[in-house]
Amino acid sequence: MRRLELTISAQADLAAILDISAASFGAQARRRYETIIEIALGDLLADPTCLGSLERPELGPKVRTYHLRYCRGRGKSRACLVGHPRHLLVYEFDDDRVLVLRVLHDAMELTRHLPPNESEER
Repeated sequence: MRRLELTISAQADLAAILDISAASFGAQARRRYETIIEIALGDLLADPTCLGSLERPELGPKVRTYHLRYCRGRGKSRACLVGHPRHLLVYEFDDDRVLVLRVLHDAMELTRHLPPNESEER
């Protein structure tokens, strides 16, 4: 079974996203967003080429993205519903792991936030 790893940048992205969610929309919204992030990470562990996952050769030879909109409303209850998730998981994978490089807003120019050696960072 593959293991999940997050780069330092991805960990910082997640912390910032959840802090902004709490500050802007409240603690419940933060928990809902955290839930769909957890669902998305689980999706990638189960099948890194799952529906919604896209190859992104412009970002690197093995880089893919997965938009959180594919996890919208898939929590255990309606309380997990997030209206319009706006983030992408930027990742690569092999037989042993899924490595999340960044978690970026979908309006960002991804190439500006993903240096060529990003996958070597931990």
